Amino acid sequence: MTGFEDYMLPCLNKKLLGFECLGCGMQRSALLVLRGEFADAFNMYPAIYTLIILLGVIALNAFKNFKYAHKIITVLVLLNVVIIIGNYVIKLTH
Repeated sequence: MTGFEDYMLPCLNKKLLGFECLGCGMQRSALLVLRGEFADAFNMYPAIYTLIILLGVIALNAFKNFKYAHKIITVLVLLNVVIIIGNYVIKLTH
């Protein structure tokens, strides 16, 4: 699976401005999930699992609409925003 690393996009924010963006670590974290390194994936990008759940709910809803899909998606989006911004603030202060 090391071939995936050759296709990862660089963070332009980090290259041009010198500091990480809100999405830094997401690609590497997804790769760690695919490798089965779940704790390392969480440490790399804590929102990875809630993002996977969000994408799963969106995909499921695309094929079969279910009653509370809109509310579930809204809650997951808000949860992801909180986790991503919280993680970013923690990274900036450490």
